[in-house]
Amino acid sequence: MRGNNVLGIIFPNVYDEALGGLTALRSMGSVPFGGRYRLIDFPLSSMVACGMSKIGVITKSNYQSLMDHVGSGRAWDLARKNDGLYIIPPFNTAGAGLHSTKMEGLAGARDFLGHSDDEYVLLCDCNVVCNIDYQKLFDFHKKKGADITVACAKGKSPKLNKWLGLSLDEDAKIVEAGFIPETEDTCYSLNVIFMRKALLEQIINEAVRVNDTDFGAAIVMNNLSTMKVYGYEETGFVRVIDSIESYFEINMSLLEKDNRKALFSGRKVYTKIRDEIPAIYGLGSSVKNSLVTDGCVIDGEVENSILAHGVHVAKGAVVKNCIIMNNTYISEGVHLNCVIADKEVVIKPNKNLSGDPTYPIYIGKQIVI
Repeated sequence: MRGNNVLGIIFPNVYDEALGGLTALRSMGSVPFGGRYRLIDFPLSSMVACGMSKIGVITKSNYQSLMDHVGSGRAWDLARKNDGLYIIPPFNTAGAGLHSTKMEGLAGARDFLGHSDDEYVLLCDCNVVCNIDYQKLFDFHKKKGADITVACAKGKSPKLNKWLGLSLDEDAKIVEAGFIPETEDTCYSLNVIFMRKALLEQIINEAVRVNDTDFGAAIVMNNLSTMKVYGYEETGFVRVIDSIESYFEINMSLLEKDNRKALFSGRKVYTKIRDEIPAIYGLGSSVKNSLVTDGCVIDGEVENSILAHGVHVAKGAVVKNCIIMNNTYISEGVHLNCVIADKEVVIKPNKNLSGDPTYPIYIGKQIVI
């Protein structure tokens, strides 16, 4: 099965509410991650890596930042005369409104689906941090003769409303599915779903007819008895962002070499490139176990932290266990611990802010403290 015969659909706004202030002015897909990336980079890069050349991004709200980041799709080789990257806004068809669920979003994008001549479609969200080899998923789907394939993982399920738990038999066929509470050990969906495009269009039309707006029920739960629905288990680095605390923890996990290797080795993760000078480390500065991006100027102390482009840590400042986003200025004598500072924050001299790994302090974009 060829990737260039698969249409990609990405939902960048799903679960925006889980991140509070981080998604007040941006979508989940445009949330910074790892100092250099945005969350949408992971599904986009995985799709491109398997040969997919037409990808639609169904937006809902707060998508200016997302559009600034993805642009024409050039960073992912999607700036093309034919196919490429498509931003699908709400109200894109007559009678369409601001959707509140993924199924309503798909219903509003039926014209886009209908005009595509791809045979298959791959659906995914942006709050799952992983680097899936979609070609293996396609091969699994074909080998099993599946109608629908759902990528899944085993472990503690996310603390999100209506997250789908799965029960698989020995052949990986899904025999039971339902919405699950947080548990320690379960098999749960990654909201990555693969099927024929014609089947998806049929499901959307039926969902519209009966006013069924629940994505998991309409695509998976309602079809277990009549279709071959399989679960493809992803065993690599997989983390689901379900809160500001999990966002902090998953970012911090990248400070471990094994986790970075698991996420970034093999298939490349592409992002919008910013041409900046290398990071500058002043005399007397100290940096330990941290990810420091181009354009940073460090004259103070940084430990166990992630610094994005253009961060300035002044002499005498101490930054530990923090996520600092683009162009933030940390003044002399500042002490930060377990802090998430959004873009263009200014922290004036001699401030002391300390959170906890289970309750990090978040400072909103362009705030001066």
